[in-house]
Amino acid sequence: MKITLCGSIAFIDEMQSVKKQLEALGYEVEIPDPEVKGKNGEVILSKDLYELRKNADGKNDWIWERNGEGMKSHLQKVAGTDAILVLNHHKNGINGYIGANTFLEMGLAFHLNKKIYLLHPIPEAAYEEEVRGMNPSILNGDLDAIGNL
Repeated sequence: MKITLCGSIAFIDEMQSVKKQLEALGYEVEIPDPEVKGKNGEVILSKDLYELRKNADGKNDWIWERNGEGMKSHLQKVAGTDAILVLNHHKNGINGYIGANTFLEMGLAFHLNKKIYLLHPIPEAAYEEEVRGMNPSILNGDLDAIGNL
């Protein structure tokens, strides 16, 4: 099975670790690009672009261009795999955080009839009903459960 990991870029280090764990279990795994092009085409870390995005204003067009490129790239990965695994760790005071981009990726996976796994339970949030409607399998932190659900 081919799985795409989804979640906040703030969790990219965890994604790289989970990727290795899942590959050891025999899965083929895609993650967001850990490196992207910077303002002048130089290579920068995705998590550095994430930090720049958080403080950017409307005048930093290159940041939004790179953000859009990253979104499209990751949506293509979602479309090309059998399932997604959302790394919904604690963030911004929310247990099981699912951000806007991740929710968008989940929506695409749902539309394309991909299996959706959540590493942790569904968060109490405004979109909780929509996530429940996607019928994700909750792993409760146990990656080995993927093969059993």
